[in-house]
Amino acid sequence: MADKSETTGEMSEGLQVELFHPDSDRKPGDTNYQGYGFDVHPVVFPAALALIGVFVAATILMGQDAAEVYSAVRTFFETTFGWFFLLVVNVFILTILYFAFSKYGKIRIGGVQARKEFSDFAWMAMLFSAGMGIGLMFFSVTEPIFYLNNPPGFFGAEAGTGAAASAAMAQTFFHWGFHPWAIYGLVGLGLAFFSFNRGLPLTFRSIFWPLLGDRIYGWPGHVIDLVTVFATLFGLATSLGLGVAQVNGGISYVGGDLLGVVSIPETTLVQVLLIGGITLIATASVAAGLDSGVKRLSTFNLYLMFTLLGFLLVVGPTIYIFGTWVQGLGTYFGNLLSLSFFTGTQGAGSSTVQGWTIFYWAWWIAWSPFVGMFIARISKGRTVREFVIGVLFLPSLFSTIWLSTFGGSALNQAVGGGTVQAQYNQIGYEAFSTLGMFITLEQYPLGAITGILATLLVITFFVTSSDSGSLVVDHLTSGGKHDVPRAQRIFWALTEGAVAALLLWGGGLGALQTAAIATGFPFAVILLLMCYTVYRGLNNEYEILESEEFADRIQDITAREEVDVVSSGSDVVTDVSGSGAEGSDD
Repeated sequence: MADKSETTGEMSEGLQVELFHPDSDRKPGDTNYQGYGFDVHPVVFPAALALIGVFVAATILMGQDAAEVYSAVRTFFETTFGWFFLLVVNVFILTILYFAFSKYGKIRIGGVQARKEFSDFAWMAMLFSAGMGIGLMFFSVTEPIFYLNNPPGFFGAEAGTGAAASAAMAQTFFHWGFHPWAIYGLVGLGLAFFSFNRGLPLTFRSIFWPLLGDRIYGWPGHVIDLVTVFATLFGLATSLGLGVAQVNGGISYVGGDLLGVVSIPETTLVQVLLIGGITLIATASVAAGLDSGVKRLSTFNLYLMFTLLGFLLVVGPTIYIFGTWVQGLGTYFGNLLSLSFFTGTQGAGSSTVQGWTIFYWAWWIAWSPFVGMFIARISKGRTVREFVIGVLFLPSLFSTIWLSTFGGSALNQAVGGGTVQAQYNQIGYEAFSTLGMFITLEQYPLGAITGILATLLVITFFVTSSDSGSLVVDHLTSGGKHDVPRAQRIFWALTEGAVAALLLWGGGLGALQTAAIATGFPFAVILLLMCYTVYRGLNNEYEILESEEFADRIQDITAREEVDVVSSGSDVVTDVSGSGAEGSDD
């Protein structure tokens, strides 16, 4: 006799296909080229490689001219479309909150009987590792100290004062709080819904099924996926570029200045070599797959984060840290609405908006296909409300605690001209951006050991980001298949490392950041359309769930379950309702 859970799963899966899947003969990857260990889309895969190759080659061949062009492009987007980035991200927040706390919140990703693929803890661990771990390590000290010396114009504080420190934490919370995770959550929800609930390919083209129908399998879908690959790869490359700069700085500072063991220069060549070495580690991890490689490494990441966080909370200025956290939250929440729409057009503050906020918003949007698709891949079985609460609120809260611990510890040593401030004045912002974390840890017990842990954490974040990015680009270039060949995952892991290394060598972080901002703008338009298509999809699902036809089918499934339960528990059955013969004790 079949297992009850298997029978129920098969029935509910059949119901999901019959009532919810679109009427189409197409299947994910049904036109793919298969051979030499690859299973790839015949248009998206080669076109993506060609576009990436052209961009990288142009960057290297143009040299300094490329850097000037990229700088001009970045300035254009920041000054011309800053208002647009601020506006659309607020739309994204309102949209995802509406989905979560409206009648659509009870809809389950994957269907009514879908089961969670990962535990809550493993799910949260992968959210952090694939989300913004490298960024938190890089900016958690750098950004608050920068604002202490250059207070955001919105707050009108005087540099170096307690008011400037409070403004610094609020502005940092703003950049790393609800707004970025709302972008990720919206993208992840849309991809998960159309893939698991509608049976469509796990690619961005599927989100536009309500508007395009079967045309998502034609050129409109190809273009959408190509833009997504481009945004994913260069959003990822930006984070990897920042991460490897901090790894280089950490090894140089801890190994040379603190321990006197090894002195490694902070140069582009060293960073390119580090990218190569870490990419090989990432390749081995991604070859192991999502469950064996990425999940285990993500869980290790989270334990390492908690260890470093807990240690600094204990040995650092504990009272100051918690005071900074509470006061920072108060300032953040008290000014959240105004900050969300502040452009600096009519007074001071435009430099912070253009130099920081617009870059962040464009970076998060460019990064959203990668993080959103990865979140979608690991979120089957969760309700829309559970999904949004998990993606929007918990990571945002943890980010504020992390930023308060490390940023607060740095501010404690900087306000009034302390050691951290003296180091900032001596080496300047550029050098401090990679060394700030290690300079701060040095001020507290076991600074060399915590510096080594911090460097290890950046490396593991680097690896998990590359892993997750490889899986996402695999989905995009394989026609939306959930499982792709190992050789293909290895290929994209190596390609991502090569792109980051070549662009770092050819144009520095400026090229990477400009690529992220440039792809962020067209993608913001795509995400606006996505708000409507996801609403259409959820509304259609809700109407079916509330229909009489669905209720009748559920009653039929329930009746079959009762028959199966009685049959599997009795040697002789005379009444399917269970009121007849008793079963044996076996």
